[in-house]
Amino acid sequence: MSTTHRPSVGQIVHYVSHGTPVREDGSQAFRPACRAEIVTEVDPTYAGRVGLAVLNPTGQFYHSLDSGGCELLPVEAGPLKGGTWHWPEEV
Repeated sequence: MSTTHRPSVGQIVHYVSHGTPVREDGSQAFRPACRAEIVTEVDPTYAGRVGLAVLNPTGQFYHSLDSGGCELLPVEAGPLKGGTWHWPEEV
């Protein structure tokens, strides 16, 4: 992560939702998707781990650093993985 591109409190980034559980046939009612996220905390030892407030169409969810936070997973790292975040301009 470049020093000019570090998350900061109040910044909007993308959170990847987990989607619904996978059914026996491999399908999902709702697949993982990007959601708006507001950074609420930044880990002082690793800026790629943040606390966040996720804005979903059906409600809000909070992931504090105390509960584990969320890890940065750049889009170029592979398929979107639920529970991670990335920069909006990467999609």
